[in-house]
Amino acid sequence: MADNLIKPVALLLLLLNLCMYVILAIIGGWALNVAIDRGFIIGPELRLPAHFHPIFFPIGNFATGFFVLFSLIAGVVGIASAMVGFNHLRFWNYESQQPAAALGIVAWALTVLAMGLACQEISFDRRNAKLGTMETFTIILTVTQFFYVLAIRGGRHGPVHVERRGNFA
Repeated sequence: MADNLIKPVALLLLLLNLCMYVILAIIGGWALNVAIDRGFIIGPELRLPAHFHPIFFPIGNFATGFFVLFSLIAGVVGIASAMVGFNHLRFWNYESQQPAAALGIVAWALTVLAMGLACQEISFDRRNAKLGTMETFTIILTVTQFFYVLAIRGGRHGPVHVERRGNFA
């Protein structure tokens, strides 16, 4: 009975998370492309600026580089988590639940890390509108991915049947 209620909720959260992780990865890819195109160009006779940041993003502040990189990683792992989640929703058994939950937890942990960097970037101010969208999606994804993991772990599938060989009394 509970599986009949949890499965549609898990599917809805999975579709929502997949769309948001794709958008997160697209905006993160755009930000990385801007940083590569507009980054420092240092000739052989020039010196690095005094406050050179190794991950320089000209569109944000000092937290932007780390935020974008971790958001990209979280986005890619979140998309992989959604693919494994679709497999779990298709079979909806104990064997498919374990990898879906494990990868969902990893995606959630990376999203929490990116959310912490998003909060740091918000506190610094001076950022681009697209980065603000990326921060918002990261914060929302932290919550929805957590509820998705709870939904797929909440569907009880029972113990795995273990086949034993030999005479055991």
